[in-house]
Parts: sequence; C-alpha cells; structure tokens
Amino acid sequence: MKVAVLMGGWSAEREVSLTSGRGIAEACRSLGHDVTEIDMGRNLGQQLMDAAPDVVFNALHGTPGEDGTVQGVMDLLGLAYTHSGLTTSAIAIDKELTKALLVPAGIPMPKGRLVASERLFEADPLPRPYVLKPVNEGSSVGVAIVTDESNYGQPIRRDVPGPWMEFETLLAEPFIAGKELTVAVLGDEALAVTELKPAQGFYDYDAKYTDGLTVHICPAELPPQIEEACLAHALAAHRLLGCRGTSRSDFRWDPAQGLAGLYLLEVNTQPGMTPLSLVPEQAKYRGMSYEQLVQRLIDLAVADHRQRKGGQA
Repeated sequence: MKVAVLMGGWSAEREVSLTSGRGIAEACRSLGHDVTEIDMGRNLGQQLMDAAPDVVFNALHGTPGEDGTVQGVMDLLGLAYTHSGLTTSAIAIDKELTKALLVPAGIPMPKGRLVASERLFEADPLPRPYVLKPVNEGSSVGVAIVTDESNYGQPIRRDVPGPWMEFETLLAEPFIAGKELTVAVLGDEALAVTELKPAQGFYDYDAKYTDGLTVHICPAELPPQIEEACLAHALAAHRLLGCRGTSRSDFRWDPAQGLAGLYLLEVNTQPGMTPLSLVPEQAKYRGMSYEQLVQRLIDLAVADHRQRKGGQA
C-alpha cells in the first residue's frame, strides 16, 4: 500500500510532529508499505497529488494540521487519511466549542471564561490560582499557571514572558489540584488510564516530550470508580465529537473531592506518536506493538474512507 506520512508544517509543535512522523514512516516500511514522507508546505495539495497515496497518515500537530484545515484539503482531494475529519478537528481544537458539546452531555469540564490578554494587566480574571491557555493550541503550548507565588506580578505585568505576549485572547480556568490523568481511545475502545508525574512543575510541552521529565504510571493506581469514570468519559467524548481512529482525553483529579473532583480538560484528536507518547504506551500495555498500532490506524482510515464513499454514492 502507498502511504504518505504527513508531518512537520509550521505550527509550534513542528518538532514533535517530525519525530512522530519519522517513527510512523519507519514502522510503515517495516510493514512492507511504500512510504512517502511529506514535510507539509504551503503547496500541500500539490504535494499530496504528487505522492498519489492510497492513504495519508496524518502525523501533524497543532494548526493547520489539527484544526480541520488540512482535513478539508484531503477531503477535497478524495483521500483516505488517519484520525478525525474536518468538523471534529475544528471543534476539538477549540476548548470552548468542545465544552459546549460535552458539558451538556454530562461530561465534567472546568468552568472558564475567555479574556482579552490586554485585560490581564488590569486585574486577574479569576481568583488565584488559575490557568491561562490558548483557545486552540495543543501539547500544553502557551499554558501559564498563575498563583500568588508566581513571578508574573499582581496583576500580571506586561513585560513578563507568557502566553499573553503571543495570543490576543486566552481561556482562563480555575486551577484543579491533584493528579494528571490521560486516556487513549483506539477505534471504539478506551485503552487505559495513565497517571503523569512531572519531575517538577506541571505537564507542559517540555515535560511531555523530553525523556526523564515525566514519570508515566500505566495503569494508574486509582480507585475503581475513578478509573471507570475516566474510561467512560474518554469514550463518550470520542463518540460525541465524532473522533476517528484514535484520540486522547486529558483529565485532572483532586482525590480530596472524590468523583466530584474529576474534570476532563481537553480531547486531542492528533495525539503524539513519539517514543514518549501516551497512545503507543497504552497500546503496548494492551499487548499491541508500535507497528501493530500504526497498521490498525491505517486499517481504520481505509475502512472509514470506504464507508464514507459508500454513503455518498
């Protein structure tokens, strides 16, 4: 099978995408596929037409590879591709749109508010501690935790580095104390719950993708009620958003509050596939090698494409 592995691009997560893509390409070759590696450029349509693949393995992270833009291009070209489609991608990367869909369905998410970055220099949008994050970035890019002890100032000082320097609008949410948990969904099955213990600070971009900065406990040591809730919420979110292939749901849980302290933070439709990534780790826990995971995602993409083509006939 001719497989084009789409990676790179120009988002803040370019390097992670390249690492994921190279690993996927190597796995595809070991599986006997004819592989073309594509570092996405502005001429993406031409790149894909020149490759003429049977299926595209989308290893992009961040915009425009995760927000529906690239998915729309591949739809126009009539290509089979891994992971979620245009509409799902556009909703899931926007944290407020995701809440609007999932919270009414009974999935707990933190209450937050959008705030203009310029207003942060006048007053805090929420009582401290709180979290500031971009509305549509992944991998904890541009996240700041604002506490009384942080060096951001009270109110935040204009000259202090932070996401307010890069984004005109940010999402402010209460900081949830406790454990960082994550669940991967593959196909229509939630795989496991992993607890993430950063060596210091919180589970930010560097902690996610630098060896030794985070300890992964898989399966997480949790009360059965919390484990079951995480798995159920992740699968429900995957289905409600219309995710395809795989997704990863990130949670925070405050043990002091029991079940009421469990919150879904976000759903990632393009989870990493690096050696440190959580989907391959949970698949391995369930007895699936990296190569088998890659093949499963290809098979799901091809089957989904055939089904969608059949529905258009």
